[in-house]
Amino acid sequence: MEKEKLKILLVEDDAFLARMYQSKLENQNFTVYAAGDGAEGIKLAQEKAPDVVLLDILLPKVDGWGVLKALKKEEKTKNIPVILLTNLGQKEDVDKGLAMGAVDYLIKAYFTPSEVVEKIKKVIK
Repeated sequence: MEKEKLKILLVEDDAFLARMYQSKLENQNFTVYAAGDGAEGIKLAQEKAPDVVLLDILLPKVDGWGVLKALKKEEKTKNIPVILLTNLGQKEDVDKGLAMGAVDYLIKAYFTPSEVVEKIKKVIK
């Protein structure tokens, strides 16, 4: 019996970055659901119950803070690990994200997609 693929929800409004991460993750045998805005991200998290959420902060409709708050509030999604993947690198943002329940905070400029995949694998283990 084939082991079920791990599901990743990628919430990223930059279409180029979203495609890049999506193909990188799919090559690593993850199932990837992509949302282009925060509202869609919340909806997909509830529908698909992903194993990990990769969440940008600067998003249309609902920003990443709002998404993180919504996910942590709902019984169905509160235990899903959320990794913030953003360009906001201020210490206050990092502290805020971790305080709100994110398991990790990655600054896009500092991590290659391969390194992001490694971080996801660590979180899932």
